[in-house]
Amino acid sequence: MTSDVSPNNSVHYAKGTLEKALAINLDPMLYGTIAEIGAGQEIANWFFRAGGAAGTVAKTMSAYDMTFSDEIYGRCERYVSCQRLRAMLDHEFGILQQRLDAKRGERTTFFALADTVRARGFKDIDSSCCQGWMGIRFQDEPRGGVNQVLLHVRLLDDTNAEQAAALGVLGVNLLTAAFHLLESLPKMLQGLMDGLDRRRVEIDMLHCDGPAFATREFEDRICALSLVEYGLADAALFGPDGSIQQAADVFYGKPVLLKRGSFDPVTKLHMDMLERGSAAFRADYGEQADGCLEVMELTMKNLLTHEGTVNKDDFLARADVLQALGKHVLISKYARFFRLSEFVTRHTRKPVGIVMGVPLFEELFQEKWYEEVPGGLLESFGRMLRNGLRLYVYPMADVGTKEVLSAATARVPEEQKKLLEYLMGIQQIREIPEGDAELMFTSSYEVREMWLRGDPDWEKLVPPEVLRHGRWKK
Repeated sequence: MTSDVSPNNSVHYAKGTLEKALAINLDPMLYGTIAEIGAGQEIANWFFRAGGAAGTVAKTMSAYDMTFSDEIYGRCERYVSCQRLRAMLDHEFGILQQRLDAKRGERTTFFALADTVRARGFKDIDSSCCQGWMGIRFQDEPRGGVNQVLLHVRLLDDTNAEQAAALGVLGVNLLTAAFHLLESLPKMLQGLMDGLDRRRVEIDMLHCDGPAFATREFEDRICALSLVEYGLADAALFGPDGSIQQAADVFYGKPVLLKRGSFDPVTKLHMDMLERGSAAFRADYGEQADGCLEVMELTMKNLLTHEGTVNKDDFLARADVLQALGKHVLISKYARFFRLSEFVTRHTRKPVGIVMGVPLFEELFQEKWYEEVPGGLLESFGRMLRNGLRLYVYPMADVGTKEVLSAATARVPEEQKKLLEYLMGIQQIREIPEGDAELMFTSSYEVREMWLRGDPDWEKLVPPEVLRHGRWKK
């Protein structure tokens, strides 16, 4: 085993978790507390195993009993929550500064690393409930400004021991990243997953704040996008205020209505589809639809340029408009609708609906999209609709024939028409009875083309929020 410590005591990125723990232990500037609830003390264990932990660890903590936890950190509605994590960081970092600043504050960058986790119990059937919060509060120079990284992680291993081990590696990675991998967001994300892979953990929320994160790439919306772009998560959510959010918390106990699109730009047609879809959704479910959360979903495919990269400025422009319209934004890699359905219904037992136009609806019945699914089209529909999800289909006009097509008259293959009749009969496919006759003859793609070629009529087809944004404003 070797360490990689330079003459000026800065710790370079080391390959092994034990090497990284040792390198941190040998850095005389780093000193702090590690507080862990829910999966043993696996993070602290790495530093004790590496040797020299007295140079890094001021205290380790593990308040499992709820009464003890409340006495130390204050009462909390949910113990595995961002609220509890913040309380832990507040308490532990505050004590460090209070008790040690006078003694060693001039030469020390203090940190508090904490997690609160629901790891797999012996009665759990699977690992779907296994998740938690981890964060670090730290200084990047002695008596400097305070920085913070918060993340939410899903633990996917089959056993408690494996989940605890993965959490320990992630904790060492987070501490290493906080002090040595902040040159860029991609480098930080790569560091967080070092020694792990997506079969073991998913990081679906990342929030950074403080003077060490002054550049735009660490803002919440870019963090949300990057988690999906670089494969740390399948989906990430942010709210109308731009703050990154944890889907399980936001969707929990709420009815959800989604609209998928590229939104480049957002059009009046998009908004009319959502408005009429919402009216149909509420008519179907009555009081069960109260407090419905309207979510605009962007897949990574819709964000890629011709070169296969993501233009962050284009993404932020679309996000700005959707936020101005008061919508939550979900970024996902779910090309298939059944994946999107499974993601949302995993987090809520309330009604869920997806609004779409006839052209996209017709594509759902094309067998070619399901060649990699063992059960083909039937399995895809079964998985998409098995939790009671409903599709709300907005009528669209055929520009060539001037015919207005609905869900019932959609051009699906002959062999799929019985399936369509059945799904409409059990009301899992619902027709939106009317659309805006002035909008349904122009697709969002055509609106974009009008804008690109300078046709002024495009302005009549988009909400005012689009015209006020710098990207599309004259």
